[in-house]
Amino acid sequence: MAERIIEKRTYPIGIQSFPDIIEGGYTYVDKTFFVAKLLKECKYVFLSRPRRFGKSLLLSTIHTYFDGRQDLFKGLEIERLDMDWIPKPVLHFDLNAEDYEREDALYNILNRSLQEHEQIYGLTEVDSTISGRFSNLIKAAYEQTGQKVVILVDEYDKPMLQLEDDSELYIKRQSMLKGFFSNLKSMDRYIEFAMLTGVARFSKVSIFSDLNKLNDISMYEQYQEICGWTEDEMISNFKDGIEELAQKRGETQDQTIAELRNFYDGYLFSDEGNRLYNPYSVLKALYSKKIKPYWFESGTPTFLAKKVKKSGIDPDTINGQARSYEDLIAIGTGTGNILSLMFQTGYLTIASYDSRRNRYTLRFPNKEVEIGFAKFLLPLYAPATKDSNSPFNLTKFQDDLYDGEPETFMKRLETLFKDLPGEDHRESTYRAITYLLCMLSGTEVSAERHSYNGRSDMEAQTPDFVYIFEFKYNKSVEEALNQIYSRDYAGRYAMDSRTVYLIGANFNESKEDRELQYEIQKMEK
Repeated sequence: MAERIIEKRTYPIGIQSFPDIIEGGYTYVDKTFFVAKLLKECKYVFLSRPRRFGKSLLLSTIHTYFDGRQDLFKGLEIERLDMDWIPKPVLHFDLNAEDYEREDALYNILNRSLQEHEQIYGLTEVDSTISGRFSNLIKAAYEQTGQKVVILVDEYDKPMLQLEDDSELYIKRQSMLKGFFSNLKSMDRYIEFAMLTGVARFSKVSIFSDLNKLNDISMYEQYQEICGWTEDEMISNFKDGIEELAQKRGETQDQTIAELRNFYDGYLFSDEGNRLYNPYSVLKALYSKKIKPYWFESGTPTFLAKKVKKSGIDPDTINGQARSYEDLIAIGTGTGNILSLMFQTGYLTIASYDSRRNRYTLRFPNKEVEIGFAKFLLPLYAPATKDSNSPFNLTKFQDDLYDGEPETFMKRLETLFKDLPGEDHRESTYRAITYLLCMLSGTEVSAERHSYNGRSDMEAQTPDFVYIFEFKYNKSVEEALNQIYSRDYAGRYAMDSRTVYLIGANFNESKEDRELQYEIQKMEK
């Protein structure tokens, strides 16, 4: 009988309480330097980070500090700094803990949270409005303790994130939140510190228009590492876990770290700084000893995928899009600013910054996000099936590419296109489907890849094969192939040991029929 192993309490998966992590003996990646810096430098703060990135744990850490629990910070950086450990009253609101499909959901969660705090301070006669009750609560907490009040709001945007800007429910919730948060200005003399976190900034102007002192630190380089982990932090805190994962995978530690980097690293929220890992996914990978897209198991981006489709942006052109700072912090959930919303929610990150043009180039942060998002996009463009016997099953396309069978791949693609519902299809629709299929097949895929003489439409690579695609619409296969040759798209692979296939494709469509025409040629070396 195999020996059973009891895992050490190392990985605080899903634990967002600082006291629970410390008292439970879990590993804590020390972020208390940033907590101390924040409390010394700011009074009203807003921080945007993707979900499952450590925002709730950050607020819990701040809450614990203001509770005066110095004993829990023993050995951490903040203990060595000159801090005031005098307890302060804390009003902590978690707007993430609710299903917002019901119309009255926002009122219910605010009402419950207020009731809990009102009981602490013995408020029995309360105002009839949510805003009035919050105002009375702040004043009562100050008067009863003699200390200014700390206000923490987790995931302030959750009630509105999946709503359209012009919907009746969006406007109603916006009004309720604006009235609620207006107390941060009117009660200023009673407030020590206030911090709000969220995924998106989309409602900042409309909700906080009266609170012009709110300091949005989301893209400040000095707070880049306040949530998420640097590679050094991951390695130094979880060295044993990385070693165990490497042994399970039959790799060296360096190879395993490279794959962790490929899957979970890459987030950048400022002009410069260290790129960050998604803590949730790393913890899940180390605990399960499997590298998989865990972030998407904890919440699906269906609403965002639908917005991408509705916006008309081509999925194969998302990587490499450039936006100004003003664009990145644009307000609204409408489809017009879909790239801003994707950046704010963590599906895109900063690839580079051009200070002369004040322009950020965006990309998917890592393989986990790129493949996961494609998984939710593909069904919006093409019929999806999990039937292993179906010719449209993803594994069939994957086998075609990895086995060097481009003819079978294109024939399968031709059959799929004929089965597409609807009539309004463009070249970009067919390109998007091909791109998503190649991406989900696990190939290294790039769209509009630059060369010295132009840009190829798409290239997909496996360990043994390279596929160069050029697409045309209602033109000819010959024109597509001629472009590959005349602009020497394959020239970069002249010394590559892999087999290179050149694929010219033409999407021919009329009122009566739609047809994928193609020709495949092997590159002569």
